[in-house]
Amino acid sequence: MTKTLNTTSTRRHFIRGATAAGLAAPAIVAASSVRAQGAIQWRMQALWGGGTTPMLYEEKFCDRVRELTGGSLDITPFAGGQIVPAAQSFDAVRGGAFQLMKTFDGYTAGKIPAHGFSSTVPFGFPEADQYEAWFYERGGMEMAAKSYAPAGLTYVAPTVYGEEPLHSKVEIREIADMDGLKGRFVGLAAAVMADFGVAVSPLPTSEVYSALDKGLVDLADRGDIKANYEEGLHEVAKYLILPGIHQPSTATCYVANTAAYGQLDDQQRAALAVAAREVSGALRQNIIVDNAEYLAKFEEAGVEIISFDPEDVAQSRSKAIASWEKATNGDALATEMMQSQKQLMADLRLL
Repeated sequence: MTKTLNTTSTRRHFIRGATAAGLAAPAIVAASSVRAQGAIQWRMQALWGGGTTPMLYEEKFCDRVRELTGGSLDITPFAGGQIVPAAQSFDAVRGGAFQLMKTFDGYTAGKIPAHGFSSTVPFGFPEADQYEAWFYERGGMEMAAKSYAPAGLTYVAPTVYGEEPLHSKVEIREIADMDGLKGRFVGLAAAVMADFGVAVSPLPTSEVYSALDKGLVDLADRGDIKANYEEGLHEVAKYLILPGIHQPSTATCYVANTAAYGQLDDQQRAALAVAAREVSGALRQNIIVDNAEYLAKFEEAGVEIISFDPEDVAQSRSKAIASWEKATNGDALATEMMQSQKQLMADLRLL
């Protein structure tokens, strides 16, 4: 565990140095290019379908690692489910079937309570930069690393982006209007929204469209605005609700097999960290631009965009604290994460 924390700290210092003046990347290439012929070959399974925007950014991540290491670390990306079903990725990386995964910690929050706080916090940080600051400036990276270390896995870095919307078949003007409705949520959001009176169904992402279409749920979380439009949710839900209180900011993450990670040299590890931080910012900015375009597309399709009152959200954030505390299940690491996040929110005058 101590070694994991030290390497995480090293990555943080490297990123800061690399970002200043952009001088570190060429040094990595120069030092590593001589090893290109004996490249370490990794495979990575991502979360996303082939050809989707997030998957294209995973390919950029692999290309960037290859560039920064002069080819000495060569990662081949695979789409979600291409090697093993998505639900089996954790055990597959742990067992060495592939060396790296892109995952969403919310999927494992039921078994590892800390993962509820390293994936997305309902009514939590309203800005992605605030959530990313918790990872890099308030010890979130080190705490996330602790959550994976006992399983023989190494937390590399998060990809942090903004809200995911709610799609509803019924009109919802205030947060209290969700009380008594049926909704699809997963991870920590499932627990928190249940405390707000929603009858929660943790359906797979692939079933959201049909569940809304058939009336099995009244409202649903699924993905980002563009992805949800491409999935056709405008056809089955005539209300799109912002901000995404259930998922105001989101962190997916790169997680490596610890034995494989241990075979990398310091520069290769630093390249993983740098490439991950670059992709996080690049994808976030892409989503910001796409959101404007695709909100207009939803409106053109006859969907009404509803915005919750900021005061309603702020008051509900205070109410959600009790749900966060309950979701820790008394786990020490989950409690440490929650308290750290609450402190940052207080410092930012969100609480």
